[in-house]
Amino acid sequence: MRFGVTRDTTHLWYRFSSFCSRAFPSTQVAFAARKAIVSGKFRPGDAFPSVRVLSRELKIHANTAQKVIAQLQVEGLLEVRPGIGTLVAQPAPVARSARVRVLKPDVERLTVEAIRLGLSLDELQQLIADNWRTLQQQEVRGR
Repeated sequence: MRFGVTRDTTHLWYRFSSFCSRAFPSTQVAFAARKAIVSGKFRPGDAFPSVRVLSRELKIHANTAQKVIAQLQVEGLLEVRPGIGTLVAQPAPVARSARVRVLKPDVERLTVEAIRLGLSLDELQQLIADNWRTLQQQEVRGR
């Protein structure tokens, strides 16, 4: 996939600010990239935008773009190949215990926020299920 200014990628990247206006730009962009990868908009082996392209397209500082790419690399979502560029990585098999350990803090934050807002367990589960289905539908359409 070649990254350029198209209606689809513009929509994808300019939605990054809807994540959380209080979050740092690097957090917002990294979340948008993760979402694009899990929903199939970027697939393993696809070229990922360079620091220069990210900073220009998203109007963020080059250091912020570099921080995003470095974070996604640490998470195993991207791999940098000298002379080739940055590519979306093949997902590595991860043990269940490691997956649970990674998600546990986010689940705790989500649970606390849901209780604070007065949501029931059923309402929270429904929200998660709806979001899950939406991302899976986007993945199917992206193929």
